[in-house]
Amino acid sequence: MTATAEKQTPTKLSHIAETLIGSEIIKLAGEVNEKIKNGEKIFNLTIGDFNPKIFPIPAELKQEIIAAYNNDETNYPPADGIADLRKAVSAFLKNKGGLDYAPDQIIIAGGARPLIYATFKALVDDGDTVLFPVPSWNNNHYSHLNNCNNILIETKPENNFMPTAAELKPHLSKANLVALCSPLNPTGTTFTEKDLREICDLIVAENKRRTADEKPLYLMYDQIYWELTFGNTKHYNPVLLNPEIKNYTVFIDGISKSLAATGVRVGWTFGPKRIMDKMKSILGHMGAWSPKAEQVATANYLNNTAAYDNFLTDIKDKVSKRLDALHSGIEELKAEGHHVNSIAPQAAIYLTVQFALHGKKTKDGKVLASTKDITKYLLDEAKIAIVPFYAFGSADESNWYRVSVGTCKLEDVTAIISGLRAALKNLS
Repeated sequence: MTATAEKQTPTKLSHIAETLIGSEIIKLAGEVNEKIKNGEKIFNLTIGDFNPKIFPIPAELKQEIIAAYNNDETNYPPADGIADLRKAVSAFLKNKGGLDYAPDQIIIAGGARPLIYATFKALVDDGDTVLFPVPSWNNNHYSHLNNCNNILIETKPENNFMPTAAELKPHLSKANLVALCSPLNPTGTTFTEKDLREICDLIVAENKRRTADEKPLYLMYDQIYWELTFGNTKHYNPVLLNPEIKNYTVFIDGISKSLAATGVRVGWTFGPKRIMDKMKSILGHMGAWSPKAEQVATANYLNNTAAYDNFLTDIKDKVSKRLDALHSGIEELKAEGHHVNSIAPQAAIYLTVQFALHGKKTKDGKVLASTKDITKYLLDEAKIAIVPFYAFGSADESNWYRVSVGTCKLEDVTAIISGLRAALKNLS
């Protein structure tokens, strides 16, 4: 292309495209990958995913997928998912979660992401307001893609970074959608029964206050990690705490996390039929369905209750051991006088860790003036890559981080803590 032709090529894109913010996690991953390429040993704890060599999908699910392809299940599935899978999900929700949703109130798609996008598309208009806590995963980006206004609630470590009814209440009258997630990405923490019940009661009360010609206040409840809870932690469900909220609630769920099946791309949403019917049309136009073979396989696997339960017991044991080991290591460093902290593991694949190192000096006299400085120091000196909470919408100078164990070997934890200890000792 000549310089003249290049100059004449239009460069102006849509407002959304021009103003879209790139992923901080992907940016950090680029730096990590460069170090690995140069031969450095880096413990990459940034990714909200699983290493399949450490956490493979269930063997029975893998065989079902292979069998489905061998049976030529390769044509278009229905826009809302194959009937057998929607029936299997309906039974699964009833048996595992006590939730009563018919197959025609369930939609299958290629993972949770298109379902979240379709939820926004179905429930909010340009200029509507979405209320959500931070840190949280990608609500800011989905709001941007839908030209929404945001109200962000900065949550507190003393409440495990989960929002409270008191924090949300002043903003509910201005909101059209409340976006919540439990267990929460990035923190791995969960709602208490009291806090979630109070939030549900407020949403129901706000909808009773609104007139018939006003759009309701909807709740999007992302529970993609709900099967991965540990110890005495219990997952609570809005509809079971306040049945009146069912008419306003859209759930996000799937097999990505509980079955370590992020690349299999089978997610589901469920909620009021009128909303599901509209989301089905949106997803149909997007072509965001899950591959048919994977749907057939997942339907068969979910009906194999014994296999599912055995796998879940195993993966929870593996994940919790890694989280507990890292938490214990951080607590040891804290007891040694280092300015670190962590929240005891509750759920998901994440540990919430604090590195209160702002203002500390390195051996060569450089001041760690910002969270970015701290993140880079831990990467360069401790050889660990972790994600600061500002990547999830928190304040830029938050000193809290997400540590993911989905790619972590249990035997690596000792080396991770040793590397941190050495790096922290070199600060003054």
